Amino acid sequence: MRPDDWHLTEDVDEFLARAGDFLRSRPGPHVMQLTWAERVRKRGAASFGAEAPVFGVLEQAGEVSATFYRLPPRALGLSPLTPGQADSLAARLAALGHSPSRVNADHGTATTFAEAWQRHTGATPKLHDTQVRLYGLGTLTPPDPLPAGRSRVLGEQDLEEAIFWCGEFAKAVGEDVSINADTWAETRYADKRYTLWETPDGTPVSIAGMNPLIGGQIQVDIVYTPAHLRGHGYAAAVSAEVSRAALAAGAKDVVLFADVSNPTSNALYQRLGYRKLSDWAAYDFSGAGQ
Repeated sequence: MRPDDWHLTEDVDEFLARAGDFLRSRPGPHVMQLTWAERVRKRGAASFGAEAPVFGVLEQAGEVSATFYRLPPRALGLSPLTPGQADSLAARLAALGHSPSRVNADHGTATTFAEAWQRHTGATPKLHDTQVRLYGLGTLTPPDPLPAGRSRVLGEQDLEEAIFWCGEFAKAVGEDVSINADTWAETRYADKRYTLWETPDGTPVSIAGMNPLIGGQIQVDIVYTPAHLRGHGYAAAVSAEVSRAALAAGAKDVVLFADVSNPTSNALYQRLGYRKLSDWAAYDFSGAGQ
C-alpha cells in the first residue's frame, strides 16, 4: 500500500488485522466500526447479499489514522476524519465508482464528507431528520426508588417475545425492516441480549438490549417503552439493569445513542450517569454520483 493512501478490502479479517488496534484504542468514537465489523465477521459477507461489505483503512506515516465501512444497500460509516481525510476518501470512492446513498458518522465528519462528496460527484446531500447523541457511562446511578416489578433476561426460549418487542421498536423509530422468525437472523437485532421490565403480575412494560462485548465496550441498544406505558420509570429501571449487566460482563466502557430531539430520554440517561461523547448525523445523497 502506498503511503497516505486508503486501502480497500472485502476481507473483514484483513481489515481488523490492520485497524483493530486503532479501533480499540478509542472504542467510543469507533463503536459502529467495531460493531459492524464483528457482525460481518460472525455472519459472513455472503449473509449481506450479492453486494459484499467493503472496509477501508487509511495509513499515514505507517500508522492507521482513519477507517470506513460500506454495507449493502450502500450505507457508508466513517471513523472521525479530518477535512483532508474526508476529501481523499470521497475522491477515492468516486474514482472507483462507489455510490453510497447515505453517510453516517459524528456530526463534523458526516458534514465534511457530505460536502466533499458533493464536490467530487455533484450529488446533493440532505441532512437526515433524526440526529443522535452518543453517550458514555460514568458512574452508574440507578433510579431510587425503582418502579414496582422486576427485570427478566430473555433467553432462546423467548425468541417470539424478542421479535415482537423489536418489531414494535422498529416501527416506533421508522426503520424500514421486516422483523419476523424468517428475517430475524439477518437483522441488527439478532445478536443482542434483551432484558424486559415486568410489573409485579408479570406484564412486560419496557425492554432494553445490549450488544456483545467488543473491544472492551458494550453498546446499550435498544431501549423502548410503548407510548401508553411511559412516565412510570420503566425505561430508567430497565436501562439501569442492562447497564449494570454490561459492567458485570466486563465492559470497561458502556455507550448508547439517544435521539437528540427527545429531551426525556436524554435527561433519563444523564440521570443514570451517562455523559455526552459526541453528536452524530446522517446525510442522504441524491442526484449525480449518488
